Amino acid sequence: MVNYQKIELGKISEIIKHENGKVFLHDILGLTGCEISVNTVPKNFKTPFNHKHKQNEEVYIILKGEGIITVDNDHINVKEGSVIKVLAAASRTIENKGDNELSFICIQTKENSLKQFGVGDAELC
Repeated sequence: MVNYQKIELGKISEIIKHENGKVFLHDILGLTGCEISVNTVPKNFKTPFNHKHKQNEEVYIILKGEGIITVDNDHINVKEGSVIKVLAAASRTIENKGDNELSFICIQTKENSLKQFGVGDAELC
């Protein structure tokens, strides 16, 4: 049995050609602890709805471009290198305000579920 799985998403700029400009990795990789999506949206794009989650927090990692993430009516400017954590109960939307595509990774995981991390979850082999 192999203890890893590798996929090729291709160039991040090509993600925009996928349905809704995103690729969910949960099903592709058989993830069991989180959902990860890789997203690229065109300029002047705004998510057409606000949403929140029942139990999952999200972390947005901006890879390219600039925009605004609105969380409970707070407008947060983001750009390449910005990282935003949004709690499950918060209403959120994202908008590309830049002159180019906005690319980001969104990681979704159950709030308060992480019990071990970093060196605490490591074992030397």
